[in-house]
Amino acid sequence: MSLSWSRNTVATAAATAALALLAACGGGGGGDNAGGGGKPVTITYWGWTKGTQQTVDAYNASHKDIKVRYEEIPSGNAGGYAKISNAVRAGNAPDVVSIEYPSLPEFVSQGALQDISRYVTGDLKKRLLPQAVELTTLGGRSWAVPFDAAPQTYYYRKDFFAEHHLKVPKTWAEFRATAAAAKKADPRARIGTFFPDDPTTFEAMAWQAGGRWFATRGDAWKVDTDDPGTKKVTAYWQGLLDDGLVNSATSFSPAWTGALKKGDTVGYLGASWGAGVLKGLVPDQSGKWAAAPMPTWDGKPASGMLGGSTWAVTNDSEHAAAAVKFATWMSTSPQAVKARLSSGESSAYPAAEALRPVAKKAFDTRFYGGQDVYRLFDDAAASIGQHWAWGPTGGTTNATLKDAFGKAADGNGTLSDAVRAARDATLRELRKRGLKVAGR
Repeated sequence: MSLSWSRNTVATAAATAALALLAACGGGGGGDNAGGGGKPVTITYWGWTKGTQQTVDAYNASHKDIKVRYEEIPSGNAGGYAKISNAVRAGNAPDVVSIEYPSLPEFVSQGALQDISRYVTGDLKKRLLPQAVELTTLGGRSWAVPFDAAPQTYYYRKDFFAEHHLKVPKTWAEFRATAAAAKKADPRARIGTFFPDDPTTFEAMAWQAGGRWFATRGDAWKVDTDDPGTKKVTAYWQGLLDDGLVNSATSFSPAWTGALKKGDTVGYLGASWGAGVLKGLVPDQSGKWAAAPMPTWDGKPASGMLGGSTWAVTNDSEHAAAAVKFATWMSTSPQAVKARLSSGESSAYPAAEALRPVAKKAFDTRFYGGQDVYRLFDDAAASIGQHWAWGPTGGTTNATLKDAFGKAADGNGTLSDAVRAARDATLRELRKRGLKVAGR
């Protein structure tokens, strides 16, 4: 699989800008007692990914030197990140937290996480996808242990498509035509949803189209949401919304889930992890769904990455070595992957290449009629664009997008207005934090 991000994107960006704040914010190491000597260490872990409770249970059952207390929190953008940030400010954060790749630079720049370079060995890095290691290496230092990649994937009701003689769209032009045909066949049916509360889905679309929102120029940040790819995506989705060809429900809300259950929503533009989530939401539709590559602009394979998780150690932790030992086990142990997928609701695509056959074997494909979805994930991951980077103000960018997307979905403003507002808010936040901005 090839996912070769240039170090002039994420790593260099963090080195020149995010870490400018880090020296003043902390980021030092905590204690390094990894257990042993007959004195077990207890660490706390906050996360939300499917199958985590089963993974923690498997670890506790098989390890005596370190015990893990797990607390499930809301997903990051649904309140989890706010909870973590509040705990950091209060000085009572857990030892280990789930942080998605897009949010890692911001947590690092705010001094919320420990530099775990001394625990992330060369041997560990060799076992993980090199590009995932790059995404967690900021300024030459390791800030998290990568867990998975999340290439875009399209899920669709194959029974509905077959009944109405609809083609599975390979291009975005075909997606629009199929959406119109589905609506004509059944006025309630929609083959996709614009999630106003989830900017990361839109960002993955911009990534797929060749956008590059963040970069560095010397020691300054460059923010560009006016690129041709982003403009194309913005105009396209505005057209789908204006013509009523997609839903606009909140992601994973009762309204969206209800539409799935009633058969009104017959397609889902998601990522590799969505395979497990979907079958957990509508188990009675087993055998009716299939997965396909994400539509592209020219029909050639292309993907962004929608999410993807890492395990990071907070600055409050006094057991950094134990925390990294546990995180490493979650990311590299076959036992961990088997336990996670035993939940039946996880379709994690590991960053550890050696674990992908384990995940593939552990994932029950009956919901997808026996389809080899992991082969699809392999192909999608190989097509992920190489030049996307995340900035140190992701919280501000996404909060602004979320608010403005919600208004646009209700007809109060446009998606273009939302992207422009997010850019302006991002630039203000960069300056507020004392970071240089290129060209403005």
